[in-house]
Amino acid sequence: MKASGHRNYSKLGKQIKKKLIDHNMTAKELADALGTTPQYLNKILHGERSGEKYIQAIREILWSISF
Repeated sequence: MKASGHRNYSKLGKQIKKKLIDHNMTAKELADALGTTPQYLNKILHGERSGEKYIQAIREILWSISF
């Protein structure tokens, strides 16, 4: 963790955050759709957890949405 208390996103986390922004979706909405907690999703975004169980579902949700 940085001295300022802010953590960096992992490469995957950055991709997910961009897709969330692109689709005007919150991390909480994604967590709800995945059936996990926002806290656990945050750990995935920051690379503290692999999120292996959720990666395919995240791709299906965020990369298949079209507006």
